[in-house]
Amino acid sequence: MRGPGRIVILGAGPAGLGAAYRLHELGHDDWLLCEAREGPGGLAASWVDPRGFTWDCGGHVQFSHYGYYDAVLDRALGDRWLHHRRRAGVWLDGELIPYPLQHNLHRLPPAARERALAGLEQAAHTSPRKVPADFHEWVLGTFGEGLAALFFEPYNEKVWGYPLRELGWSWIGERVALPDLARLRRQLAAGVDDADWGPNRTFRFPERGGTGAIWTAVAALLPAARLRYRAPAVRVQATERTLTLASGERIGWERLISTLPLDRLAAMTTGLPEATRELAGRLRHSSVHVVGIGLRGPRPAALAGVGWLYFPAATSPYYRVTVFSNYSPHHVPAGEGYWSLMAEVCESPHRPVAARELGGAVVAALRADGLLPDETEVVSLWQHREEHGYPTPFRGRDAVVDPLLGGFDRLGIHSRGRFGAWKYEVANQDHAFMQGVELVERLLGVGEEVTLRDPERVNAGAYLSDPVRLGSAGGETRAASEKP
Repeated sequence: MRGPGRIVILGAGPAGLGAAYRLHELGHDDWLLCEAREGPGGLAASWVDPRGFTWDCGGHVQFSHYGYYDAVLDRALGDRWLHHRRRAGVWLDGELIPYPLQHNLHRLPPAARERALAGLEQAAHTSPRKVPADFHEWVLGTFGEGLAALFFEPYNEKVWGYPLRELGWSWIGERVALPDLARLRRQLAAGVDDADWGPNRTFRFPERGGTGAIWTAVAALLPAARLRYRAPAVRVQATERTLTLASGERIGWERLISTLPLDRLAAMTTGLPEATRELAGRLRHSSVHVVGIGLRGPRPAALAGVGWLYFPAATSPYYRVTVFSNYSPHHVPAGEGYWSLMAEVCESPHRPVAARELGGAVVAALRADGLLPDETEVVSLWQHREEHGYPTPFRGRDAVVDPLLGGFDRLGIHSRGRFGAWKYEVANQDHAFMQGVELVERLLGVGEEVTLRDPERVNAGAYLSDPVRLGSAGGETRAASEKP
């Protein structure tokens, strides 16, 4: 069987690095990775601001569905990890309700608790059940009117930036805790918190350097000569199988692995069938603004040990706030009293954002929410915007994305990753990395692409123990200084 020839990878985020790592591990020597930015990480990169505070591009944590992925990260970072048990919550009327909210109704005021419980009971006994037409119907049919109005509708409209009737619901998978009425009744009677649900109930985080430290370390395991930074692609010539960089350099390829957003890839590709280009025009996404607030002084007792908080209220511009200094003490400068909060704000055609005023608005809202004492000094205010923040799971998404990916595949262009595949249910860092790994295995004829084909199986933990790959992931590969 003829091999894949020269493989060029666009993007040094988790998906691109996953592809590069597996190519190197399997001994395929003819590959090159081009990254537009100064270093690796993509949406999982980190920054240090001028005052010495470390920031991520959003509230990332490390939990995994794959033993191979864990082994690669172990090899990259060794023992330079901190381990946490999740403590997250929903901020309602100045009170922290443990996450998931639907498992902790005893924390609600009596009227809200009764309304939520009545809605859950009605949803559980409504018959016959019909297939929801959209995410709005799924929320009402799953949680009832009480919890929908209290949290699920306002929060999801904030985080997605689109009306819920325009969203599908097939992406849900493991991302939402489904109600268990018997369990809920026992918990209500006991009056104790139930916060142990979910795949991220425990997680790890790099001791230093933020999430970006992971991908810097993974990239360091690869031959430096095959990694090209500050090398943005501006054009893909599908029929000629060449790639043009911003510098004017043209690079030939037999297979192109793109981790760029699908809509950007379509816009820069010549020789693309018009039907494929038209499909790309239907894609939707939201942008994310990250506001890092570096602080010195008193902090609310409610934030002790807290990882992150969700905010459904319209009065708060952010949908999530991470207490980033709780992830690692090295996220703040040396000295007494420093701590940090990191807020995320959605922008979409339905939710415009005034970027210039956003930092001040976030600080004012944090003070109004009771999370930023008046006597606490704001010593740093850092802002970052990513145009592609969330791949929107719009209604009819699969009927657009699947043939779009197939159209590129037939041209020898393989689009993978968070925005390369546009499937939120497999858009975490581990999913994206393994999309790159599995694509390479398919191209080299040694495996298949399970993550894109069967997200439910992957998310059920079927690949946490993976003897086929685990023997090589933590072992020796050729020296990273090897020349091509």
